[in-house]
Amino acid sequence: MSTLEAMTFDQVVDTDRYPLSEPESAEAQAVVSRARRELADLGCTVLPDFIRPSLRDVLREECSAIAPRAHFDVETVNVYNIAVDSALPEDHPGRRTFQRGNAFVARDRVPEGALVSRLYSHKVFQHFIARCFGLPQLHELADPLSGLVLNVVQPGMEHPWHFDTNEFTVSMLTQQAQSGGDFEYCPNIRSAQDERFEDVRDVLDGRGERLIRRLPLQPGDLQLFKGRYSLHRVSPVRGETARHSAIFAYSERPGVIGSVARTRQLFGRVLPEHLAAEGRAVRGDRLLD
Repeated sequence: MSTLEAMTFDQVVDTDRYPLSEPESAEAQAVVSRARRELADLGCTVLPDFIRPSLRDVLREECSAIAPRAHFDVETVNVYNIAVDSALPEDHPGRRTFQRGNAFVARDRVPEGALVSRLYSHKVFQHFIARCFGLPQLHELADPLSGLVLNVVQPGMEHPWHFDTNEFTVSMLTQQAQSGGDFEYCPNIRSAQDERFEDVRDVLDGRGERLIRRLPLQPGDLQLFKGRYSLHRVSPVRGETARHSAIFAYSERPGVIGSVARTRQLFGRVLPEHLAAEGRAVRGDRLLD
């Protein structure tokens, strides 16, 4: 076991600032209360320096080492991740298309001893995330590829405007772009009952500045986000350095596995688990995507 793998949770996470192991303490409750308030009001909250700053280089180096394992593809998409030739009205925002050029390292190619892997599977971390989202508990995805991934956005590429399939997202920037690569989002631009197509169209057509927030992030910051209802993107990356971020995927129910089509789109392959689970997905709302 390496020295890094032998490090305790308290040595990896700044538990002086974020006392996750003492959930009933006043300090821990204050952190959770702030996260819940910002998630309700803004759809997003950031916990700066969640990983101790002394480990930023380790975090960056570990993720940079596996970045070449990403499945990379450039495809034409829309904000709803539905077929771009879908039968939609002429002015429908789903008819606006973008080139998505980001890539993902699948969970089975992320070393178990890496900081992000250890964090993803740690029960104290999972319990903390659940409390921040106001949920009784969370489960790791049963999906062998999608549970924990590294998102890679190369120079000249972007992750264009989109909505997430999951109601919530947990992520951590591990490497900043030299320039660009900003996280931009429109808090609660839609709800489970109202798509608000006019506001979405304004953002896509460059008239929605009033709806957009830009979020400065540093490596090691933990970001909690409600991406199902907030349109968001990573702006084009410029310079010579790629943008890397780890995405921790959890579900409110056990046994969740991604669809065959979406899995092949993201990772360029599917496994027997995806084929066996096809057709069993249950939707929680009637939104377009």
